[in-house]
Amino acid sequence: MVKITILEAINKALNYEMNRDSSVVVLGEDVGKEGGVFRATEGLQQKYGAERVVDTPLAEAGIVGSAIGMAINGLKPVCEIQFFGFIYPAINQIINHASRMRTRSRGLYTCPLVIRTPYGIGIKALEHHSESTEAYFIHTPGLKVVIPSTAADAYGLLLSAIRDPDPVLFLEPTKLYRAFKEEVPIDEGDKKALDKKESDKSGNITKTVKAGEYTVPIGKARIVQEGMDCTLISWGAMVKECEKAAELLAKEEIFPEIIDLRTVSPMDKEAILASVKKTGRAVIVQEAPRTLGLSSEISSIITENSMADLQAPVIRVTSFDIIPPLPKAEHYYAPDPYRIYRGVKKVLSY
Repeated sequence: MVKITILEAINKALNYEMNRDSSVVVLGEDVGKEGGVFRATEGLQQKYGAERVVDTPLAEAGIVGSAIGMAINGLKPVCEIQFFGFIYPAINQIINHASRMRTRSRGLYTCPLVIRTPYGIGIKALEHHSESTEAYFIHTPGLKVVIPSTAADAYGLLLSAIRDPDPVLFLEPTKLYRAFKEEVPIDEGDKKALDKKESDKSGNITKTVKAGEYTVPIGKARIVQEGMDCTLISWGAMVKECEKAAELLAKEEIFPEIIDLRTVSPMDKEAILASVKKTGRAVIVQEAPRTLGLSSEISSIITENSMADLQAPVIRVTSFDIIPPLPKAEHYYAPDPYRIYRGVKKVLSY
């Protein structure tokens, strides 16, 4: 076990996969010599060389377009887009090419490509640095969208994303990069201590788990906290806000169940519906603007499949339908524990 931040977990996951698989390459603006704008790729170019950790021009369409070519020719590129608001020049490459490669080639080609980018508010940045427009990409068939909220999930999901045969957009909550340290179930000690052998009941070795071999499956939600009074559904930085709201609610002996989606496409509908069946109430919390966000889709899923289980209408707690405001107003924009608290109280009072 190591106690690390989300940012450190991403760096360690990249290092582990590059060491394990020589086809993994990293490319993006300043990812090499500088180690990325947040230092997520720090030390990788020094270890693996400039041919595997490539500093690119300031051209997002070129970064993703080049990576698609690499992916269909046997490499496993991991792109870094410096901020989510900078990804828009690459939308053509992502939607019209990367996500369609398997279908277009009738399965002849896959596109094992990962696009990493920090997203959301939290660092009081300038315009285009604090976007939460994941819905644009969730709407795209053939593209997986992953958003971790813990260091362990950042590590395990990134390994799974790199190994996935299809393109994955990996969104990293900027607000959580260095916000806390958590234990991640990997061991960086002596090699003999790292390899763990799993055996069957007869003592026969069935599997050898190597150092750092900790993965989280894409498409599976995480139950953050079990509860009976209401289901809180969220992802990314808003998961921590839900946990803080749950602390406020616990003082009144209200205990919500918190679900962290982790993967927003494909989404774990079964986990959502199972929780709502148990609690009878649902509050969905998203950082993105309200209109046509993922919370709207989740609300539809619940009402279409669990209407008989609901004891109150589904409530959405979201950001506002405006461009993320400049730094001094940032904290008024996204949901906070008190807005989430009020949402839960509203659904309970119905």
